[in-house]
Amino acid sequence: MKQQISFVIGLAVFVQVYIPLQGGETTFMAIGNLHNWYHSAGCEIEVGRTYQIPDQQDGLRWPALYETQDCQAAKALWIGATNYQDPIADRLYEYKVVHIGPRVLDEINEFMPVEFRMIGKFETPQVYVDGVSGSKLDFLENVTEVDPDLPVERMIYNVVNTSIGITMTRKIYGFSQQNHDNYMIYEYVFKNTGIVDINGTTVNQTLNGVFFFFQYRYAVSREGGPYGATGKYWLPQSTSWGHNTMNDVFYSHPSNPADPFRATISWHGKHSKWAGPGDNIGGPAYTWDGHLGAVQHVGVITLHADRSATDKNDDIGQPYSTLEVGSDEDVTSGNSQFNPTMMQKEYTAYMAYGRPAESHATRVGDGFADLYGNTPGGFSAANGYGPYTLAQGDSIRIVMAEGVSGINRRLCYEVGENWLEGNSPFTLPDGGTTNNANDYKNAWTLTGYDSLVQTFERARDNFEAGITVPLAPPPPEQFTVTSGGDRIILNWAENAESWPNFRGYRVYRAIFIPDTSYERVFECGPGTENPQVVNEFSDTNPRRGVDYYYYVVSYDDGSTNDVDPGVPLESGKFYTMTQEPAFLKRPPGVTLDNIRIVPNPYNIRARDIQFGRAAGADRIMFYNIPPFCTIKIYTERGDLIQTLEHDDGSGDEAWNSVTSSRQVVVSGIYIAYIEVTKDYYNTETGQKIFSAGDNIVKKFIIIR
Repeated sequence: MKQQISFVIGLAVFVQVYIPLQGGETTFMAIGNLHNWYHSAGCEIEVGRTYQIPDQQDGLRWPALYETQDCQAAKALWIGATNYQDPIADRLYEYKVVHIGPRVLDEINEFMPVEFRMIGKFETPQVYVDGVSGSKLDFLENVTEVDPDLPVERMIYNVVNTSIGITMTRKIYGFSQQNHDNYMIYEYVFKNTGIVDINGTTVNQTLNGVFFFFQYRYAVSREGGPYGATGKYWLPQSTSWGHNTMNDVFYSHPSNPADPFRATISWHGKHSKWAGPGDNIGGPAYTWDGHLGAVQHVGVITLHADRSATDKNDDIGQPYSTLEVGSDEDVTSGNSQFNPTMMQKEYTAYMAYGRPAESHATRVGDGFADLYGNTPGGFSAANGYGPYTLAQGDSIRIVMAEGVSGINRRLCYEVGENWLEGNSPFTLPDGGTTNNANDYKNAWTLTGYDSLVQTFERARDNFEAGITVPLAPPPPEQFTVTSGGDRIILNWAENAESWPNFRGYRVYRAIFIPDTSYERVFECGPGTENPQVVNEFSDTNPRRGVDYYYYVVSYDDGSTNDVDPGVPLESGKFYTMTQEPAFLKRPPGVTLDNIRIVPNPYNIRARDIQFGRAAGADRIMFYNIPPFCTIKIYTERGDLIQTLEHDDGSGDEAWNSVTSSRQVVVSGIYIAYIEVTKDYYNTETGQKIFSAGDNIVKKFIIIR
């Protein structure tokens, strides 16, 4: 969702001070399986999306279908030069550095946004569930214009002036096609425009020794972190914003030393305070079900960097600097473009440092990442490009891709459970076996390294082809889900059917919650059980009292698949994925005596066979109720704890066993007072069935 902040906010956390000056705009790129947010100032600082501490580890969500998969804690972009005559300070700086991130943001005086817009190849589909807007994209993305000729599905266009006289133009390309949906491509053009302030004042000055220095504070992943839904099972061995992150660097392809392949890869390393069996590689929930919560491998590959302002060929010697940065070092906060001592340190000790003989990950080796370097915040990966000379009007182009990969969610649970239960012999990724549970867990987790290399290969192929990967058919531009009495009815638009090689549609469904695995419940098109292409599906299998979530995709004949020829390309699932539940709505009851409360008694030990362990775990249903009524729930001694207003005209209402003050109720006997709020007539005979004021009292039992 686009955020517009027009005030100054100061936030202090763990003695770090966050003071953004004139907060700008943000938007997510959220059509693929990797979701990330971007800021109009040109980089994504810590606590920068909403300026709220709960969003400190917020971004690079993969796999984005599931909650708390964020891997990004903070980023930074510093631009530095030598012997800079500063027109603002009216003095010569031996080293001049301007900053955005990891904790500083000054959009008035340092990184000054000029333009920030998201362009889509397709309109964001209209998604409705029972008449209510049901798309997550409505709250994440802000598509400002549509261009059918756009070669990608989404592009963010971002222009930022800086106080060092360089204007940055950033283009971010996003994809939902299943072979390219876990990376974004970033194209930067840094031009010496001479613009040094928010008023557009220009200064004609050649910039020498210019470096562009990017920092990436990765934390894999928030599922095991302080704000994760299951973080309590990991603490204090959590990611904690990356204090046990490992950062590796390589300059050639792992399988071909002659192939320049400039990339960084970060992952969840060992923690010295791990209290579970073995080690914490993969972030297993050792006090719960063992599932792996930190399998992601995340990083950046350099696709192109100009040799100079006059030579636009790729310089395989870039990035020049690839050292790690202590994430809580003094250079990561309180940065000032007028502090000569700190700017000299930033430039010489970091930006122009060069390449260490060994990467951070190599130096940590098999040790504990949280103890390396004696820093509580761990280390961030960094890439510095330069030094360049830029006369006024000169520019440098740098292109990179950022991606995330790892084992899939099913394997996270399967491997984690086998590890926890000791189900030996264990089958390794290469087909061999071992009786060592920890070796088994780690072998599967660390396949993410190779998976990310494969992701980088695809990103490079995409770039070398001109960023023109084959696209799937567009998603249906409208998708409606309607809850019925004995079925849930789905309808979608036919716009995709004019796409070349279009073949049909597929419908997927999830039960209980939207961030879980989906199963295909319908397919139409040639070669399927439903060869005729249709735009409607009736789901007649739902259970009463259970929530259902859906998405529909269009697919082609597979003839354009650039990775798996013959396998159909599907439109991105997030275009139409519903976030509002659909459920069976039976007709209202005809007498108050027929009202049923289910289950009664409610027994927490039987939650799996009631309405599901997830969203419906504590659900109690009121069936055969009047179409318009109020349900007041009391304790046995007469304390009112919740009031439900039922006004949708159906005969069902759900209660999640939570009081009006958001407390889960305890074991006991409860009383439901149900009162009709509106007269109700039989539509065929005109006979009055219920009168306003009619009421009944029902008792039910909760056993927790």
